[in-house]
Amino acid sequence: MGVIITKTGCYIPNFAIKNDKFLQNSFLDEKGNTFLKKNQEIIEKFSSITGIKERRYADKNHNTSDLATFAALKALDANEEDKESIDYIIFAHNFGDTDFGSKQSGLMPSLASKVKSNLNIKNPNCVAYDLIFGCPGWLEGLIQAYNFIKSGAAKKCLVIGAETLSRVVDNFDRDSMIFSDGAGAVIIEKSNSKNGVIAYKTVTYTDSNEVDILNFDCSYDPSDKHKYIKMKGRKVYEFALKKVPEAIKECIEKANINIEEIKKVFIHQANMKMDEAIVKRLYQLYNKEIPENILPMNIQSLGNSSVATIPTLFDQVLRNEIINHKLNKNDIIVFASVGAGMNVNSMVYKI
Repeated sequence: MGVIITKTGCYIPNFAIKNDKFLQNSFLDEKGNTFLKKNQEIIEKFSSITGIKERRYADKNHNTSDLATFAALKALDANEEDKESIDYIIFAHNFGDTDFGSKQSGLMPSLASKVKSNLNIKNPNCVAYDLIFGCPGWLEGLIQAYNFIKSGAAKKCLVIGAETLSRVVDNFDRDSMIFSDGAGAVIIEKSNSKNGVIAYKTVTYTDSNEVDILNFDCSYDPSDKHKYIKMKGRKVYEFALKKVPEAIKECIEKANINIEEIKKVFIHQANMKMDEAIVKRLYQLYNKEIPENILPMNIQSLGNSSVATIPTLFDQVLRNEIINHKLNKNDIIVFASVGAGMNVNSMVYKI
């Protein structure tokens, strides 16, 4: 029995926010002090490191659960039979539904239940729940769905990753420029094919130097008492560069394949230079050079939408929307992510 992704869909918000939108921001450091560098220089350096030229923000009338519904509908093709045969809806996010202009996240009822309601699924045996797992949440949801299916507890699951990070960023923090909004969804189900999920690996690191390098903390503006997504960028980079290649390598070894068989690496779109360095380090572990066109990316135009980056990128590649990247039947690919927890996961998958 195989467990395969049969359908994909994504939703990319219409509002493209270019880097020059941040020229008027009052960026502060962690102590609330103004930077000596001008914003133009800050933004240019930011772009050279992250690769981001623009990012997408959701319409003010759309919330995270709405974006997730739009992506799910694309994956389902509005097929009534498909909808009612879903056993689990697993919705990965981190900040719930945060209304435009609000500082408060809504986590009850679960966003997965909201999506089930939005899709008008009547079957009470379709179980809907949320997964809070940092940026690796969508991939962890896929791993959970795989295990439900392999155990016989399910035949078909809808796994969603969606976020509206533009509503939980501190506008005084330079890192606010990284984050964006979006949603991606897949249907994964039991199959007679031998293709699909081959192996996976998940690890969580919680020592004192790691657990809070991505967290929810106060604004850099001392007068603002609200909390926002915060990131210790250098520590995240160092952590990811060490731990992600190790997890991917272990996953590849569990899959019992050679690294030369891998056609694409779909890595969480966190930071262009960091992602490139992670994949370079992975191939160094095998004393190999990185193959050409191994690493599809969309961070340049979509930014970092956390749990939504991998399913969005995967859907775009399948639809031939990423230049120089195409998947063929029987291609072996790798999914990998890193994020708050600190969590790292990876999956080897055969198309």
